[in-house]
Amino acid sequence: MFKKVIQSEEELKALFTPPSKAAANKVITVIDEHCKDFLARSPFLFLATTNKDGQCDNSPRGDYPGFVQVLDEKHLVIPDRPGNRRLDSMHNILKNPHVGLLFIIPGLNETLRINGKAAIIQDEDILAKMADKGKAPLLGIAVEVEECFLHCANSFNRAGIWKPETWLAKEDLPSPAEMFAAHIATNVIEKV
Repeated sequence: MFKKVIQSEEELKALFTPPSKAAANKVITVIDEHCKDFLARSPFLFLATTNKDGQCDNSPRGDYPGFVQVLDEKHLVIPDRPGNRRLDSMHNILKNPHVGLLFIIPGLNETLRINGKAAIIQDEDILAKMADKGKAPLLGIAVEVEECFLHCANSFNRAGIWKPETWLAKEDLPSPAEMFAAHIATNVIEKV
């Protein structure tokens, strides 16, 4: 199908110059004050998980700015708010605790990446502090931080993600309702 497929690290490395010293050294292993400040302002993250067979999932998580609780320099907790109840991320974490988090602040082109090991917690003391409208989450996703680093703005700059003048008109957007209905109908037909 493809004319050429890269199959080794040597082939890949031959195509690029090495990263700058700053890019190579930007990874830290703790949540420092700068990361803590970023997390306090972020209302949105992507949670990437993988099951034991290598199948991936990437789940958006959002709430008020600072909804992720930083416990200390090595640990944070993401509240599990009501959603579709598929529990894809949770199932994956039970099989493979390695997670990747990408935090976003609207209007800022840089993102904060955090990688680590996750656990599903039901710690009432921690979860009570994350209550929303008087209701504490049933579960939290605790992450032991292994890597933290600021990710450069290139992809957001190229996409113009925060520039409304680059956005599609409402009438040109895909219809989630139509897509959802079509996917459900396809699955119903296939299972009959």
